[in-house]
Amino acid sequence: MSIGFILLAVVSVLILFGVAQRVLDRLRLTDRQALLFAALIIVGGLLPEIPVTPLFSVNIGGALVPVGLCAFLLARAGTGRETGRALAASVLTGVAIYLMGRLLPEEPEQAFADYNYLYGLAGGAIACVFGRSRRGAFIAGVLGAVIADMWAAVDVWRRGVAQPLALGGAGALDVVVVSGLTAVLLAEFAGELIERMSRGRRRDHSRTFAGGAFRERSGSK
Repeated sequence: MSIGFILLAVVSVLILFGVAQRVLDRLRLTDRQALLFAALIIVGGLLPEIPVTPLFSVNIGGALVPVGLCAFLLARAGTGRETGRALAASVLTGVAIYLMGRLLPEEPEQAFADYNYLYGLAGGAIACVFGRSRRGAFIAGVLGAVIADMWAAVDVWRRGVAQPLALGGAGALDVVVVSGLTAVLLAEFAGELIERMSRGRRRDHSRTFAGGAFRERSGSK
C-alpha cells in the first residue's frame, strides 16, 4: 500500500475520533465531507485511468477528486483575494516541484529518500508559505502537485518523446496527498504559534513584578 493511501486512512481515523475537527473547521469542511473525499481518493486511486487520448489518461483518485476538492474549497473561499492568492501559490508550488524533478538525480538509488515524499514535503512547505491561510495552503499543495505532473508531461511531449501520461497515476497520488497534508499541517502549526504569540502580547500589563510580588502599576485602575 502506498504512503498516500496510508496517510488518508490515518486521517480518516483521526476525523472519526474528532481529532482533526479544528483543521476541518478552518478548511470549512464537515466530517462527512472530509471522509467522503478521502474515500473517493482511495477508491478512485484503485480504479483504472480514464483514457482521454492515446498518450493521455486521468486517474480518478490522484487527479479528478483532488482537483474537485480544491474547486469545492475555492468556491467557499471568503474573498476573491483569497482565491487569487491560493491559485498563485498553486502555480509557484507546481513550479518548485517540477524544478525539483529536473534538478534531482535521475537515478532514485542516489536519493536519500523517495522522491515522491521529497516532492510532497517541499511542495507542502512552499504552499504553506505562499498560501497564507490553512485553506489556501492546502489548495496550493494539492493543485501544485497536479500542475507539476502536467508540466512534466508537456515538457516530455515538447521534446518529441511519445510517452504516455496518466495524470495523477503512479506515484503522483502520493505527491498530491503528502503535499496537501504537509501544507495544511504546517499552516495550522504556524497559525497556532502566531495566535499564541498574539495572545501573549495582549496580556494585561497593569501589574508589574517587583520586590518578590506583583504590584499595580502607578496610574492603573
